[in-house]
Amino acid sequence: MSSKSLLNAPLHELDPDVAAAVDAELLRQQSTLEMIASENFAPV
Repeated sequence: MSSKSLLNAPLHELDPDVAAAVDAELLRQQSTLEMIASENFAPV
């Protein structure tokens, strides 16, 4: 496969495992709320 066709090929054709991982992560981010604890201290 030439480099030109590599850049234009869909990810799921080039690497189905990576494409599945990306899709799963996208779904996770769209369907969950991730809260990060932070503490704010006023300077003294």
